[in-house]
Amino acid sequence: MNNQSKNKIRIKLESFESELLDISCKQIIEKVQLTQAKIIGPVPLPVRKKIYCVLRSPHVNKDSREHFEIKRYSRIVDIYPSVNTTTQSLLSINLPSGVKTTIK
Repeated sequence: MNNQSKNKIRIKLESFESELLDISCKQIIEKVQLTQAKIIGPVPLPVRKKIYCVLRSPHVNKDSREHFEIKRYSRIVDIYPSVNTTTQSLLSINLPSGVKTTIK
């Protein structure tokens, strides 16, 4: 295993709105490019859909139902830092609310 794969920072972003994810990815990439680190991504992951079926009437008309759908979008960004200031620049980013981040 080479030295670069040991120093990889993987950021996983999740949100219910794809526009927020695109904004967040741009912010991360712009901040990291200033430190001359190598960036791979953002890699879009498959959209996870959850569908809920609800009866419209609680007592009668079982055939009348409503369907609600929640989509969860996610992206992965891999960063290979060349200097230690890359991690400091990542900590100073203010991402929009509604975006869940996981850093490994």
